[in-house]
Amino acid sequence: MFKTILVPVDLGEVEAAQPAIDKAVELASIAGGSLRLIYVRAIVPVTYMEFMPPTFDEEQQGEADKRLAAIAAKVTLPAERVSAVVRLGSVYNEVLDEAEKTGTDLVVIGSHRPTMATYLLGSNASTIVRHAKCSVLVVRA
Repeated sequence: MFKTILVPVDLGEVEAAQPAIDKAVELASIAGGSLRLIYVRAIVPVTYMEFMPPTFDEEQQGEADKRLAAIAAKVTLPAERVSAVVRLGSVYNEVLDEAEKTGTDLVVIGSHRPTMATYLLGSNASTIVRHAKCSVLVVRA
């Protein structure tokens, strides 16, 4: 069964991730596995950096850490089986890298129902599904 489950969370749309978190908790409970939440911060283009305060990155990281920790604290698994990480980069690259580094057995990702835009442009969920080296469960929000 699945011992290490990774759940990407978009802090801008936590409600889209909640069904995925719920399903991951259910699977982790059955298997006695652990749950790891991941949020990926976007890289600010260099051209905008001169307009940002010197502490911008630290403040953004701290805020993201705090918000993700609050979500992790609500997970109904023993605290030692729940962890969270905030990374910086592109969503699918960072999620796939985290999955490999942590030996993830399953990525559970929330996704909106497809629209014409996602069919034409693709989405993070579809890229993760195509390139993950482990199983991926897409939970529709």
